[in-house]
Amino acid sequence: QVNLLQSGGGSAQAGGSLRLSCVASRYTYRDYCMSWFRQGPGKARELVATIRTDSTYYDDSVANRFTISQDEDTNTLYLQMNSLKPEDTAMYYCAADVRRERLRAGNPQYWGQGTQVTVSS
Repeated sequence: QVNLLQSGGGSAQAGGSLRLSCVASRYTYRDYCMSWFRQGPGKARELVATIRTDSTYYDDSVANRFTISQDEDTNTLYLQMNSLKPEDTAMYYCAADVRRERLRAGNPQYWGQGTQVTVSS
């Protein structure tokens, strides 16, 4: 069992920055793929970024603006969001699974509770 506790997010103006954090209840660095998903108003949930050890993946919509990272010592996953746009407004969720393909399919084993990000123009 992995419990994921999220923090961060909130409101920002376009062009601004926010950082999301997700603390895992157990060691995840080498054993799990970790991802951030988001679901905007009236939109389907989408995969934003994934990390496993030092390998990362980004959706085209956030590449070169968002950075996913993790701290092995504190079991914390981060999403640094820069150059924010109004279309980044969404509920953001961290997720974990031992199998990357389940994250790609949008069906990971463990989810965080979600945190709202609102970007105004």
